[in-house]
Amino acid sequence: MGGDRVATKGPVPKRSDQRRRRNENPEGIPTTEVPRIGATVDAPPLGFVTHDLAMDFYASLARSEQAHYFEPSDWQAARILTMELGRMLNAGKPSGQLYTALWSAMGDLLATEGQRRRLRFEIDRTPSGGEDKQNAAVIDLAKRLGMA
Repeated sequence: MGGDRVATKGPVPKRSDQRRRRNENPEGIPTTEVPRIGATVDAPPLGFVTHDLAMDFYASLARSEQAHYFEPSDWQAARILTMELGRMLNAGKPSGQLYTALWSAMGDLLATEGQRRRLRFEIDRTPSGGEDKQNAAVIDLAKRLGMA
């Protein structure tokens, strides 16, 4: 999940299609729109049984579009996060400090909308928009390379 992107500070920005001025980008960070292609990424098996909510969280990561960018180390981080989340949910008196750490770890995996927006990472869920944008990007690349 590494890269040279830097998250913005302050309140969560609006999606690019909800901004009044589409050209306004004070941080100078371009928005990456990820088309929804529909392919499901196979996550490694969780390998243990824990709280139902924690297991649902792990399963939801595999169905998320950002999972296309996960490396093996990201999946291992997700497994550790799921284990600790399950422990917290099963505890009689969960820790606020642990909750904060887990929420931060979820953001590191781009599992929260706020963190995706801060990184200008948007998922296009329009039925045909994703395929059209992908085809347009391939055509544009071919033109720039002098192949079309």
